[in-house]
Amino acid sequence: MEVLSAKETAARLPYSALADAIREVALARSSGAVHAPPRLALPLPRNGVLLVMPASDRDIAITKLVTVHPGNPGRGLPTIRGEVVVMEAETGTRLGLLDGATVTAHRTAALSLLAARELAPCPEGPLLMVGAGAQGRSHLEAFAEGLGVRKVFVASRTREGAEALATHAQGLGVEAVVVESPEEALPEVDLIVTATTSREPVLPGDVREGTFVAAVGSFEPEAAELPPGLISGAAVVVDTIEGAKEEAGDLIRAEKAGAFRWEGATALEEVLHEGERPTGTVVFKSVGSALWDLAAARAAFPR
Repeated sequence: MEVLSAKETAARLPYSALADAIREVALARSSGAVHAPPRLALPLPRNGVLLVMPASDRDIAITKLVTVHPGNPGRGLPTIRGEVVVMEAETGTRLGLLDGATVTAHRTAALSLLAARELAPCPEGPLLMVGAGAQGRSHLEAFAEGLGVRKVFVASRTREGAEALATHAQGLGVEAVVVESPEEALPEVDLIVTATTSREPVLPGDVREGTFVAAVGSFEPEAAELPPGLISGAAVVVDTIEGAKEEAGDLIRAEKAGAFRWEGATALEEVLHEGERPTGTVVFKSVGSALWDLAAARAAFPR
């Protein structure tokens, strides 16, 4: 069995190729060729959570084990840690162990990349990145690689974090501007990614018409990065309907406020099957699924 480091895991999961692998899994889902039960979430101290996520297709089975601790950066520790065990579906033979935090960062960013390719009216940007942690970094890399984004505005809870991400952007050949608040950049951007651990909205209710917003930070029913007003004026696409109904606090809050109905949400796989782009402002909300980890395993261990 191969045990891959974070660097080795990343090398097997380039964003554009991983977006293609996710696309294949999403399209296969309706045929019953891939399977993933609801993930198990166990609360841990200090707002932490333990996630257990299995999935399989005919060739590969995986189990992802992840812990998320929002308070860890203040202790000098990573927010997300985990592993993905990859095995042959027929025999159970272990093929490898992928670094879970790297898989999470890459597959989440590749999923947003896929959504932006399919849904964004102006996919080349400029981009506003709200949040400068691991997901902010991976989304910046994915959008630069897969969409050709060449300018990014960075807003973060700390100036230090924003400047570090801006420096990384410049190393990728992307012009970077640090802003004190997201509102400063809204008149200029066509793409927005919110990748924070905030439990309250980090964007205002209004963005420029035709903006693509990927909200990836919150995955609990009590947490929301987007306000109801923004959701009410947008076409809403989610990674999976069942996952969003359980964990997408942005949409759950908007429904309670009377600003959103689940009948108005579309699953990404439907967009991929039908090939029709929504018009106007688009909100893509993802909470994660073991299916996307399965896609990463398929990319890392091609059969």
